[in-house]
Amino acid sequence: MYNSKRKPLEEVPTALTVIWACSDEDCNGWMRDNFTFSEIPTCPQCQSAMIKGEKVLDVLENTSPVTSKKM
Repeated sequence: MYNSKRKPLEEVPTALTVIWACSDEDCNGWMRDNFTFSEIPTCPQCQSAMIKGEKVLDVLENTSPVTSKKM
């Protein structure tokens, strides 16, 4: 049974985020820039080159202890 008195879901903040998107039009791979391990990453799904871009995404903090991703 549906409870019409549920609390409204908390709104998740979003922001324009730098991402890397796969250059292969048949692949939908992408990743956040702050979660990459190299200066210019390759697509983990198809190994194609990736192109830097932007996307509106939920705010997510990278708490990894690695401070320098540029290898």
